Amino acid sequence: MADLRGNWAGRVGKFGGAAYDFGVEREWLARPAGRALWGTDTRLLFDSFKVIGELPDGAAVLDIPCGGGLALRGMRARQEIRYVAADISPDMLERARRRAAALGHHGIEFTKADIEHLLFADGEFDLCLCFNGLHCLPDPAAAVRELARVLKPGGRLVGDSAVLGAGVRQDLLIGVFQRAGVFGPGGTADDVQRWLTDAGLRVDRLQRSGAVVHFAAVQ
Repeated sequence: MADLRGNWAGRVGKFGGAAYDFGVEREWLARPAGRALWGTDTRLLFDSFKVIGELPDGAAVLDIPCGGGLALRGMRARQEIRYVAADISPDMLERARRRAAALGHHGIEFTKADIEHLLFADGEFDLCLCFNGLHCLPDPAAAVRELARVLKPGGRLVGDSAVLGAGVRQDLLIGVFQRAGVFGPGGTADDVQRWLTDAGLRVDRLQRSGAVVHFAAVQ
């Protein structure tokens, strides 16, 4: 697609995606990089994945953008849930497939999908995950509305987003990514809260760590 939804695939490419994945998958590297680049504590990101393992058997999860399958580490061994890993990048989906195999998670559904136009039914999922993706989109509010639409009543949306307003250095870095066409217009922490509430979600958690906001909301 000729817009920002496909920029990770089109602009970052295989090498950039592989480099990003290499860094974010390794906590010993992600923690100092997150602190240096965004002033954030990446332990909050990794702790967020625990919500997957807390799900009862039979639950349904949508992970979009799944990237290289980072959140899969939150699944319990032999956990009987429906896990849909979706991304607009075929390269990232292939990396996610390999990661699932390495972790011994079988039965994962991998699908190419546009987060702003999801081909899933209303109320299909108990949990939607959206990590490191909203800030890349041309219309993050539309993406949140779609995620809210596919959540069951009482379902949860958990994720994070880079935000403006944390500091001059971080705002300048976001501007660099925006000019490169990798980031979309983005928003502030207040904007993230507004996207969630405007989509009809109740915000349970909105925690800013440097230039990253972590959120959890309920349908």
